[in-house]
Amino acid sequence: MKIIRESLAGTFESSDLLVKIAPAQGDLTVVVNSEVIKQFGEQIRRVVAQTLSALDVGEGLVIIDDKGALDCVIRARVQTAVLRASGAADADIQWEQLS
Repeated sequence: MKIIRESLAGTFESSDLLVKIAPAQGDLTVVVNSEVIKQFGEQIRRVVAQTLSALDVGEGLVIIDDKGALDCVIRARVQTAVLRASGAADADIQWEQLS
């Protein structure tokens, strides 16, 4: 999916995260800010990378502000932000990729 506009998903509440996505030319940059970065930073990065890969996102700026979210929440927030940023209509979404 191509990122064509900025989008947000999530909140700053405890056990949640805020995902910000913006278009960028040429590369994919992921920035993770987390209260638990020392304990779970690698796992957060892994879930974000897997989700972006499944959605075929190759370019953009992704900023994660984590407040202790579980993997399923991270995945859902990233998926939502990407779908909003790509402007995908329901007919364009390949739902089987969002498992």
